[in-house]
Amino acid sequence: MNFTKDDLQKEVTYKTSRSGGKGGQNVNKVSSKVELLFDIAQSVLFTDEQKALLLTKLQSRLNRDGHLQVMSEEERSQYLNKERALEKLQLILTHALHQRKARKATKPSKAMIEARLANKKLQSAKKTNRKGGFDD
Repeated sequence: MNFTKDDLQKEVTYKTSRSGGKGGQNVNKVSSKVELLFDIAQSVLFTDEQKALLLTKLQSRLNRDGHLQVMSEEERSQYLNKERALEKLQLILTHALHQRKARKATKPSKAMIEARLANKKLQSAKKTNRKGGFDD
């Protein structure tokens, strides 16, 4: 893709708040939870086609204002949570922009068909040999 973490850093806004979880009194004092907001429509990193693709694929992750919202509260420090949120954003964007190759329909080869039929005949013969009665 044509964007890096530094490029994304220039276009995102952060909101911080107090997070729950581990940390003891640190949780009650420090705003370490980070909410990253990225406006896809206003971004200069992507072309119009890429923006349209991102908006359709990431529609469920957008908030009311049309911003892509990523949260991180795993770490105890705000800085590490910002880094982690930025990494998550980069991963989300690269996955959304990735286009899968079109599948080419193929036919099974003659050798494969013959091998399958030969195997079926062997299985059939095995089953018919078992059908004999117990005349002992």
